[in-house]
Amino acid sequence: MQLSARVQRIDASGIRRIFDLARSCRDPIDLSIGQPDFPIAEPVKAAAIAAIQGDRNGYTQTQGLAELRALCLAEERAHTGRSWKDDEILITSGVSGGLFLALLALVEDGSEALIPDPYFVSYLHLVRLFGGTPVLIDTYGSDFLPTPEAIARAITPRTRVLLLNSPANPTGRIIPEALLREIAAVCTKHGIVIVSDEIYRAFAYDGAAPSISRYHEETVVLVGHSKSQAMTGWRLGYACGPRPLIQAMTKVQQYSFVCAPSLAQYAALACPAVDRRADIAAYRARRDLMRGLLSPPLRIAPADGAFYLWIEAPAGMTGTAFAERAIAANCLIIPGSVFSARDSHVRVCYTTSTERLRAGAAILLRIAQQSVVER
Repeated sequence: MQLSARVQRIDASGIRRIFDLARSCRDPIDLSIGQPDFPIAEPVKAAAIAAIQGDRNGYTQTQGLAELRALCLAEERAHTGRSWKDDEILITSGVSGGLFLALLALVEDGSEALIPDPYFVSYLHLVRLFGGTPVLIDTYGSDFLPTPEAIARAITPRTRVLLLNSPANPTGRIIPEALLREIAAVCTKHGIVIVSDEIYRAFAYDGAAPSISRYHEETVVLVGHSKSQAMTGWRLGYACGPRPLIQAMTKVQQYSFVCAPSLAQYAALACPAVDRRADIAAYRARRDLMRGLLSPPLRIAPADGAFYLWIEAPAGMTGTAFAERAIAANCLIIPGSVFSARDSHVRVCYTTSTERLRAGAAILLRIAQQSVVER
């Protein structure tokens, strides 16, 4: 069988390799996967059940339900102050589906996409899949925030798009408003489209997570219900952006996903009535707990939002070695090399009980202490 060249440009997710290592673990302390542990709210479950029982199980419009689009447009007005039109929004199969469509519409052979490093795992591979070249912007020296100077230096005549993720996976960083303004000015000057992945915008613990769409006209915003409503398996999100881009994405969706899952769309109509403040507060408390337990001796990047800690491996140890030793001790974490050109950190997710967080932290501290003895 002859596989296409494009599919051979990408590797299987490094996270899958961690799962392979973890197969021998028995009831592991799982600090690996970014999946909320709070349940879907009862009104949302009821809306999904009602949709199924009411035989609303067929396709929706490719663009998504009109009522849901209206709700999402209202959310954007409230969050960013930007009033997108009805033909500037598309309901997508999760933010991952939105990323797929946006990059397919923007990236082609020979073009370049700027990606701050560390990055969400799929960015690099999607750009390569569509024939583009990912250009990494190192943020290790700027406290894991992309700077306008570094972005400007990376721009070439082939640059098409900048991928931003704030709050960020894996670092938990939120790009401050002043910095977003400066980045927007650079991209406006050079005619660069920004893909703003804001899937974690609800998880901002020390103030709001501003959107760069407020400052840059040529921005496509990707938002989803997966994290904020614990609907990860229901695959629902939306994209707002310039009309030509949204129309192109809609055209591709028509011939690929067809539409986002209908029952998830009907269920999402109940989401505005759900109050998640208690869940967000609980995650803030878990972040603070883990930072207090692990730092010092471990060094942790500032964690403003999302639900991850980006932790530097103990001296003399790579991120991969740290993760492998943790997994051998029954604690699942992800090596930073999955998200970065460097292998110096690990990603720890705190979407589990405080008891298991304490147990996991004890394992990580024991490994750090052992590394000091070994040196």
